[in-house]
Amino acid sequence: MPDPLRIVFAGTPDFSVPPLQQLLESEHQLAAVYTQPDRPSGRGRKLLPGPVKTRALEAGVPIRQPASLKTAEEIEALCALAPDLMVVVAYGLLLPESVLTIPRLGCVNIHASILPRWRGAAPIQRAIQAGDAESGVSIMRMDKGLDTGAVYLTRRIMLAADETGGSLHDRLSLLGATALLEALPGIADGSLQPVAQDDAAATYAAKLEKTEAQIDWSRPAAEIERQVRAFNPWPVAFTRYENANLRIWDAHAIAGMTAEPGTVMSATRNGVDVSSGSGLLRITRLQMPGKRAMEARDFINSQNIQGILLG
Repeated sequence: MPDPLRIVFAGTPDFSVPPLQQLLESEHQLAAVYTQPDRPSGRGRKLLPGPVKTRALEAGVPIRQPASLKTAEEIEALCALAPDLMVVVAYGLLLPESVLTIPRLGCVNIHASILPRWRGAAPIQRAIQAGDAESGVSIMRMDKGLDTGAVYLTRRIMLAADETGGSLHDRLSLLGATALLEALPGIADGSLQPVAQDDAAATYAAKLEKTEAQIDWSRPAAEIERQVRAFNPWPVAFTRYENANLRIWDAHAIAGMTAEPGTVMSATRNGVDVSSGSGLLRITRLQMPGKRAMEARDFINSQNIQGILLG
């Protein structure tokens, strides 16, 4: 069994917490946790720590929050930590080449896709949106490219029929944590060698934008369903209704008679059925501006929506 590693961890959001927790419970030593600077939040715009910083404070691990890792001061500080390895999980800051070579074993990243599929910022949501049957995590040796490094280990899971961006996020976060601990002994003793990616098979997962959450009812219902599931819990798919954005939290495609895309064909306790370019989308949970999300059966008690045109 290799000696315990001296590790620097870099991460910021909820997705990064399970891997951090696994390292805290392991035999490895956490020399420091790097996380993004505190951001203003809420109505008062008060500076609040992110999830990784909160957990690191609880564990008593030294924390660094530089705005950039490119300065001589930060490079010197990282060198002084003398890490064997740097583990990066949704950190949110670019690691310059000068940083990648500081740890004795380099820098590894937990990426939420089966590389080379879905390099980029939003691999979880893009996998659902595209209708992928499976997803997973890749333990990757970082290089100067965007998710282009050689892969130490891949672990796969099948997507559920009702998979959402939120549910897959949580599943892959836990999977990434266990995959990391599985890979570390082989990385430490050199018995696990990374395999280069096939660049020709790469796809790009662009950052999510609020504007792409608006539903185009001319598209097939199956595609719209995937959009709804992928964008739950953010940015949340929506359609225009009474000069406002009606947010769609849950929906599924069904067969049925169609009319002009966007037409509400029926509104019953089972849901609100909307015509699309192919098939119907049954909306089962939605939200009006300033209101809480509600079941469609409760929504139709106060809204006479049947026959109207959405969008």
